[in-house]
Amino acid sequence: MIPVILSGGSGTRLWPLSRGIYPKQFLPLVSDKTMVQETVLRLKGIEGLQAPIAICNEDHRFMMAEQLCRIDIHPECIILEPIGKNTAPAVTMAALAAKDPEDILLVLPADHVIGNVAAFQAAVIKAGELAQQGFLVTFGIVPTAAETGYGYIKRSHENIAEAFKVAEFVEKPNTEIAQAYVDSGEYYWNSGMFAFKAGCYLQELEKFAPEMLSACRSSFAAAKVDADFVRLDKELFAQCPADSIDYAVMEKTDKAVVIPLDAHWNDVGSWSALWDVRAKDSRGNALSGDVLALDTENSFIHSENKLVAVIGVKDLVIVETDDAVMVAPKDRVQEVKAIVNTLKQQQRCEADLHRKVYRPWGHYDSVDHGERHKTKRIVVKPGAKLSVQKHHHRAEHWVVVKGTALVTKGDETMLLSENESTYIPLGVIHCLENPGVIPLEMVEVQSGSYLGEDDIVRFEDKYGRT
Repeated sequence: MIPVILSGGSGTRLWPLSRGIYPKQFLPLVSDKTMVQETVLRLKGIEGLQAPIAICNEDHRFMMAEQLCRIDIHPECIILEPIGKNTAPAVTMAALAAKDPEDILLVLPADHVIGNVAAFQAAVIKAGELAQQGFLVTFGIVPTAAETGYGYIKRSHENIAEAFKVAEFVEKPNTEIAQAYVDSGEYYWNSGMFAFKAGCYLQELEKFAPEMLSACRSSFAAAKVDADFVRLDKELFAQCPADSIDYAVMEKTDKAVVIPLDAHWNDVGSWSALWDVRAKDSRGNALSGDVLALDTENSFIHSENKLVAVIGVKDLVIVETDDAVMVAPKDRVQEVKAIVNTLKQQQRCEADLHRKVYRPWGHYDSVDHGERHKTKRIVVKPGAKLSVQKHHHRAEHWVVVKGTALVTKGDETMLLSENESTYIPLGVIHCLENPGVIPLEMVEVQSGSYLGEDDIVRFEDKYGRT
């Protein structure tokens, strides 16, 4: 069995913590581990698991690789999607990457919370047995409420080894219909988790979506392999139809079965969903960070940098980050997505970027900026190196705060230690590297007529960026 970790979501409803370049699956929302890490770690102890295949946006490749490395997981490969095409093409790429068509793929979104790991693992083992028989298995969550935010799976009365043949997949219902579904006992929430043989899935896809399979095969065949990364051909992948695995295959096949799963599952699709799974105080408040709450009930309050003090509020979500504060009634948090859309329409960077931006070499934090200046705190990991580059519109001053910097400036190379500095004039080709064994910490002051991050001409980059 090969775990397939789907990590293509952007998590816009969890803004401002989740951003386009740093979405929710890479955040530690419920424990000290990120959601990607939790997804992999909850499989520990299941026999016969092979190295996972991860599928993510190209912009997230280094975060995926680093977070798996931190928990000592070495993936078979990380497939990079140049364009989001929904779940069916992503799963198809994993099936094509499997070395044996008899391999069972365990498809898992990277952003779920599962409280009862033992129940989940038992269901996975059962799913593997059914997949071995040629079934396409999905996991149906036993509903705990008439939830209108999920699609549903209706089971048939045909029982197969503690599972059921799928009668139909249904769209997100209104409250009245959802209540009827729950009352009937015949419907489950659609979890988006699956198990099937790679070959069986491809056979069904060829039957029901041959155009998609053809485009995926072409893109995969033309992919470039760079270390653990499989870079799909963008032009060929763009020709692939976008569709979910439900629509493309599961709704049409006669091999679909559903395993009921009662394991305290939550897809953490909103702030209210995150409030559901967080520990709460005696008044129902989920608090994190420096928060002072007086006469406050049933609220989610998260602070990252500042003291957040609230008095006499109820059923609110308040989230503070270094560059944004979001406040909403708990019953309207689904509308946070509209805020993100507005930010994108206004071309504001807060839609996609945090003030602290992670790069493969480390991270930087933009602590101050004005019309013609910007100040950053820069941290470079041991052995890491920024690209060889130049800027058309800005000069830079670098001051080493901690560690050692190897600086290339034109034809000159120098080592800078703590409290030493250098100046990079506009237009000069330069490079920064950490040759030491501890993180390099620097302060960078930029000055010039334009200070955008796109004012970079790269000549050489060890991470394959253009």
